[in-house]
Amino acid sequence: MMRMTMLLFPLVLASPALAQIGNPAGMKADTRMQAPGDPVPHQTNNQDRLFARLAASGGKAEVELAKLAGEQGSADPVREFAARMAHDHGKGNEQLNELAKAAQIPLPDELSPDDNAMREKLGKLEGEGFDRAYMQGQVVAHQKTAQLLSWEISQGQNAEMQKFAAAMLPMVLDHLEKARQIVAALNGPPAEATTKEPPSERPPRNP
Repeated sequence: MMRMTMLLFPLVLASPALAQIGNPAGMKADTRMQAPGDPVPHQTNNQDRLFARLAASGGKAEVELAKLAGEQGSADPVREFAARMAHDHGKGNEQLNELAKAAQIPLPDELSPDDNAMREKLGKLEGEGFDRAYMQGQVVAHQKTAQLLSWEISQGQNAEMQKFAAAMLPMVLDHLEKARQIVAALNGPPAEATTKEPPSERPPRNP
């Protein structure tokens, strides 16, 4: 628990309430301004473009793996979680596509090598084995996504893309916590050590 708290602490600092939208320190030298300190919309820096590509690839993987979990998952909480992933990340993907189109950022059509490997791995599993592998993968994926969103909030230039990241971050952290809860439930409570009482040395009572 302490390790997870330390991991998420920087993300809390980058929450929408504390984020500096429009990051002047990350603006390119040729950024056009519509007013002092107010850049013309839809301009991007390297962070925005990398964020958009990585977030689009990860969002696409979330939806594809969620569909697979809907077909091969066995536990109800896993299937319900997968349905939520397909809905939430599908909606996020649509919003990101619109932002990327306005900013003229080409997005990838294929999954990343890591996500593709995960899809192939899950495709060979079923039942409880699938449930555990999918949910453990979701914990890792949402940790990475939360860090990516935090990075865009603090380092991006495109204000609309930063606002998108800030709006997505609480949802992704909620997904992460739910995924951790499901993993814990799938693994079950730790087995309690039992000790066998030695046989009594007292002689049997006479009838």
